[in-house]
Amino acid sequence: MKNNRNLVLLCFALSLIICLTANSQIPDTLDFPAGQASDSVPATMQDQDHLLTADTVSQKQRSLVITGVGDIMFGTTYPSRRFLPRHDDPLVLLGDLADSLAMSDITFGNLEGSFLDKGDPAKKCRDTTICYLFRMPERYAGALRVAGFDILSLANNHFGDFGQASRNRTMELLDSLEIEYAGLIEKPWAIFARDSVVYGFCAFAPNAGTVSITDIPSAERLVRFLSDTCDIVIVSFHGGAEGAEHQHVTRKEEISFGENRGNVYEFSHRLIDAGADIVFGHGPHVTRAVEVYRERFIGYSLGNFCTYGRFNLSGPNGIAPVIKVNVDMTGRFLSARIIPVFQVYNGGVRVDPDKRVIRKIRELTAMDFPESVIDISDDGEIKYK
Repeated sequence: MKNNRNLVLLCFALSLIICLTANSQIPDTLDFPAGQASDSVPATMQDQDHLLTADTVSQKQRSLVITGVGDIMFGTTYPSRRFLPRHDDPLVLLGDLADSLAMSDITFGNLEGSFLDKGDPAKKCRDTTICYLFRMPERYAGALRVAGFDILSLANNHFGDFGQASRNRTMELLDSLEIEYAGLIEKPWAIFARDSVVYGFCAFAPNAGTVSITDIPSAERLVRFLSDTCDIVIVSFHGGAEGAEHQHVTRKEEISFGENRGNVYEFSHRLIDAGADIVFGHGPHVTRAVEVYRERFIGYSLGNFCTYGRFNLSGPNGIAPVIKVNVDMTGRFLSARIIPVFQVYNGGVRVDPDKRVIRKIRELTAMDFPESVIDISDDGEIKYK
């Protein structure tokens, strides 16, 4: 129904969403874990006549800015409060990036950890100096809203560090902030509306309690469902091997620390074939190449965006992109821009005047995708050749 749907089809889609809400699950034909839409589509949508009567021509001419960043972790009280930012303020970590993030139609990030004030680790940890478990103070959650985040992936290996209590509390906080999220078995997808556009969002990872990145057929079914229901479908994955020696997209299954972290190339292409419009990757903790496939944008890894205290920020681990992607109302890629950022230990994230990550993405894209249909300028502008 993507762009040419008429009033009848849109009403049908809204009815489908309401039906799904009542049943709290995706239709049985998708054979997919249960999800919820009731907190994703505004209850007042049916009463907003302007959503249904917007001028079709002007809608077609609109473009959307969808911004993606990588891993976010604002500091942890475990194993010590010394891993919290100065002044006990997560916003100091974002510097002047908050305004830039908020100036988008949709802003995405990967929440690498959960919010909980008190609680014990769900994982055994004999030596806390080498055991990386993240427990962010609950009061820090509001920084995500101030910074303009609309959607977050919770599908990663750290979201469950402090067990179900932290998972539940984090979801409660995000609900209260009206930030959409996905990627958990109990919340695999989200559907929501912004400025008369209906978005679908889903996220995947190879970790327990998350929606699997390695079960591609199930992922395809979920994306087809979202594509049939929504205008724009955004997909996130936490996949690929980890570390500075794994900056390349291999187009093969990647194994890291004994774990199958998926074939992110096949995964991204097949989900775009199924109806995804943008794919944002993360997980390797370094930046990877970008690609436009079938007029849809893929960022294979957005690296460490804002990670305080417990992350390795040396070399390529310390630079990352903020990628602003312009798409039309069908999700077709128009252009993009890379804002280069970097982190220093105890210093937060700042715009990088040396533009190191732009050069890195140009280099990796040229090596990994010699057939690429895009050019990346010295200033980070991404356009068709």
